[in-house]
Amino acid sequence: FPNLLTCNLRGTTNCHVLIFSIFIERGSSILHFIPFTGTVKMVKPVRKSSTKNPPILSHEFIIQNHADIVSCIAMVFVIGLMVQATAPIASIFIALQHNVTETGEIPLYLSGGKDWAGIFFYSLICIVVHAIIQEYVLDKLSKKLHLSKSKLAIFNTSGQLALFYGISVLWALEVILLREHYIPDINLLWADYPAAMPFSMKLFLIIQIAYCLHELPELYFQRTKKEEYLEKITHSLAALTLIAVPYFLNFNRLLICLIALHYVSELTHHVCQLIQTVDKDEKFTKGTRLVSIAVLILARLGSVVLAVVTLWFGLALGEQRELDLQAGYFNIAPVRLVLLTGILILQLYHTFNVVNQAVARMRESKATVTSTRIKPQKKDKFKKSKRGGEESDLPEVDQNTNKNLRSRSQKTK
Repeated sequence: FPNLLTCNLRGTTNCHVLIFSIFIERGSSILHFIPFTGTVKMVKPVRKSSTKNPPILSHEFIIQNHADIVSCIAMVFVIGLMVQATAPIASIFIALQHNVTETGEIPLYLSGGKDWAGIFFYSLICIVVHAIIQEYVLDKLSKKLHLSKSKLAIFNTSGQLALFYGISVLWALEVILLREHYIPDINLLWADYPAAMPFSMKLFLIIQIAYCLHELPELYFQRTKKEEYLEKITHSLAALTLIAVPYFLNFNRLLICLIALHYVSELTHHVCQLIQTVDKDEKFTKGTRLVSIAVLILARLGSVVLAVVTLWFGLALGEQRELDLQAGYFNIAPVRLVLLTGILILQLYHTFNVVNQAVARMRESKATVTSTRIKPQKKDKFKKSKRGGEESDLPEVDQNTNKNLRSRSQKTK
């Protein structure tokens, strides 16, 4: 715009006509030039943000918006429950199935194949809740703590699991102690097999299976490394199997007690992990490890005793020789023996891991102590060799004078 830049804007109408014509011809590009008191100033354009939105349906887009996507899928089932035509299908996913009571009575439930629909729906809810806790609780706390990358990963994992285990322990204890009174009346664990479940107990067990199932897509959503995929998938599938098998075999009273014991030890472990990540001076490291190991060993012993008493002695009193799949009766010796063997192997595996980790830590601590003792000697040797090297670089006259000075100092001593 050479004519525009050279024109005088004090009272001349030609310049305004020129501005108007250029504005019509060039459109919004004239907005970069603003006349003010006889001069024309150039306004710098606003910089475009470097962060571009990822393309739709790309991996990054799905990872960033996975909570919104999953919540929309869950809302489809909720909306389907409101429509009369689709309500029977949607209720299979949302409401608890296999009700064995008549109308007007307190609802009691058994396990069955339709429960997998509810497990799928509640796994979607677990994904959404996981993202909410991560964004609005853990991310805000981690920004204030200024943790390293390794400690941040431990903080996020232990934070999620500590919240889940804490809520689950309170829920399980409420069912065991307050509602069903399995403790101190331990005979109820094997009485009236297969016993129906109340609403809160069945919902608790379905959410436990759903949480194990939701851990599989979370590996993708949390950008887990490929090297860790096999280990975490194996852990999630093992937990899913160990909860789902007793659930569908109707050993639910024993199952909820074993889950409560296991979750108490896991809750203690992850709370101790959180304390260790926050504790920069490592004042509470040894104490938290001892507490975690002690609680874990007590939980394993309690699980073994409870499983042996229930499966080997209690349920054997009402044993039948034949399976009854329609009635959901699986109280036969081979089934109980397989379950008991699996529980014992699981408890031994957890105990072996804890002992192995404790021995590895003791070896590392001994290695660090010995290395700190050896380091000063190495420094002295290095200093002596350095002095010898420095003297060897000197001429012979200076080397002889240094030797004479050393001999005189030794004689005076």
